[in-house]
Amino acid sequence: MAFRAVHAEWGTVFAHLPDLGCGRSWEAVWKTRPPAPLTCDECRHAMYAKTSRSGLRFFAHAPGAPTCALGLESVAHHLLKLELANAARDAGAHAELEVPGPEGAWRADVLATDPAGNWKTALEAQLAPITGADITARTEKMRADGVTSIWFSDRPRPPWLGTVPSVRLERPEAAEPLAVAEGLLKFASRSWKAVPASLTQFLTWAFASRIVPHSPRTPTQYPQRSLATAWTAPQYITAEDTHLVEEERRQREYETRMAALRAAQEKKRDEIRAKNAVSRAKALAEATEAEQAARAAQTGRLREAAIRFRPGIDLALARLADEHGVTATVGFSTGDPRYAGGVPLVDENGVTGAVFDPDPGRVRGHAFRLLAGLLLIFPSQTSQRRFEKATKRAKHKPIDGYQTDFVDAPPSGPARSRPRISSSVHICTCTTPQLVARIQNAEYPAEPSDQMGPAAALFRPQCRACGGKYEKPWRRTSSTPISRTSRPEK
Repeated sequence: MAFRAVHAEWGTVFAHLPDLGCGRSWEAVWKTRPPAPLTCDECRHAMYAKTSRSGLRFFAHAPGAPTCALGLESVAHHLLKLELANAARDAGAHAELEVPGPEGAWRADVLATDPAGNWKTALEAQLAPITGADITARTEKMRADGVTSIWFSDRPRPPWLGTVPSVRLERPEAAEPLAVAEGLLKFASRSWKAVPASLTQFLTWAFASRIVPHSPRTPTQYPQRSLATAWTAPQYITAEDTHLVEEERRQREYETRMAALRAAQEKKRDEIRAKNAVSRAKALAEATEAEQAARAAQTGRLREAAIRFRPGIDLALARLADEHGVTATVGFSTGDPRYAGGVPLVDENGVTGAVFDPDPGRVRGHAFRLLAGLLLIFPSQTSQRRFEKATKRAKHKPIDGYQTDFVDAPPSGPARSRPRISSSVHICTCTTPQLVARIQNAEYPAEPSDQMGPAAALFRPQCRACGGKYEKPWRRTSSTPISRTSRPEK
């Protein structure tokens, strides 16, 4: 099927034109005797005029024709070319079908030209699959010869749409003319939106340069997809430029405000760090004095217990020496509340370099001020995470967080049952608790006290009356372990 042929006397004739494009009627070539001298301008084979059952006029190749590109075109392609040509004429242009370019470098499906001769535009009906590279190359060939092009498809999702100046067409209703479904936009409310228009209206705007191809640089509020190239009016391009300039200005103002805010916050943080440095230095000095006093008094019983029964201390000391350059030992002030149940690791001058395995539930007051400035080493990553999770929920926490590390200490002995209170542990609430403290695999008698004793920094007593852990201050009442045979009945 074709809509053009070459008459031996009249030249090129067009089946879709009322006068065939040469001032002749359809009857002058249709069912004539002898047959009208028509040939195909592609393969030079004989052609004849035909009319379909629906009244569509076209030219067909005579039997025995060779393979011809014009004859292989589908009916849908021919019909779309006809509609493009009719819409171009309705838009005020002169339109011809299948116009070859210079030396046959290209052929326009429909060549629309300005009656005044100011411009030429190829209207390409592209229904067959084509790559973006191929369609771009064909567009460039036409542009090199001074012909712009617009590509059209009525398929649902042509993959090349927007690669070159193009639109997708659809027919809203069966009897209505083709309309633009994708590729025509306007800029409004900081984004691009689709514009409805008939094919004729679109071509009228395009021929008059009232719309031009444009690559959107802002988001598209579009029901289908964003296109690399779309059609829009020049005033909308200006509106987008103005919007982008305004957005850039607002972004600069925002960044300036945020920079000032960050500077103010950092200044405040520096002030807090300076105050904290003084507070931590004071806390460390007090801890050093306490350590030196404990060394002088040789009160190292809890120190020996920690060395023997707190697995991982040797690894922590090695970590402190290898990675932090601090040669330390377990402090004589072990059991001091300021270490929150942890073990101080001190250098030869008695200065605390780190604290091993502090209890997050005891980090308050003096302990908070001291531990906030020290390295905290834990016997496992699990205990490190437990501490960090617990202190995140605390009312007070260091501005830069705690400095923590961990070693992989194998659990053994009493260290497995080191008291740690969780929400599932029963807490003693007895009016008159009957306390016993387990220290170094032995149980000692204890009683409630107004102040926490030294042993309470490492151990917690249990009430024999209710079996719960006792969390209030307590002290040992005897240094002699309770005999297993002399235990009172529960």
